[in-house]
Amino acid sequence: QVQLVESGGGLVQTGGSLRLSCAASGLTFSSYAMGWFRQAPGKEREFVAAVSWSGDSTIYADSVKGRFTISRDNAKNTVYLQMNSLKPEDTAVFYCAAGVRYGPSSRWYDYWGQGTQVTVSS
Repeated sequence: QVQLVESGGGLVQTGGSLRLSCAASGLTFSSYAMGWFRQAPGKEREFVAAVSWSGDSTIYADSVKGRFTISRDNAKNTVYLQMNSLKPEDTAVFYCAAGVRYGPSSRWYDYWGQGTQVTVSS
C-alpha cells in the first residue's frame, strides 16, 4: 500500500522559513516524479513545485520561484520543500504527490498525501 506522509508544517511569521518533508513507502520511489501542491481555503488546489525521478530537474510555480526549493533523497524515499521568505498568501494545506509523469498537472499524479497545514501570519 502506497503511503505519502507529509510533515513540517506549522505557524510562521511573514518572512520566515519552513521545511516540509514527505516520506514515501510502498512504491519504488526513484520511479516516480514528486510534486508539491497546495490548497488555500476557498480555492482550488494549485501546483507548487515538482522534481524529476532522479532529482536533476525541477519546476516551480511563478508565485514561489526564487523562494521555494524542492529536492529529493532517493536513498531515504523522501521529498522536501524548503520554503523561505514566506508570505501570508502562502497559507494553505500543502500536499505531496507521486506520479509517473513529471510536470505541473495534478492529473499526472497517482498518489497523494494527507496534507500538512502551513500558516503564515502577517
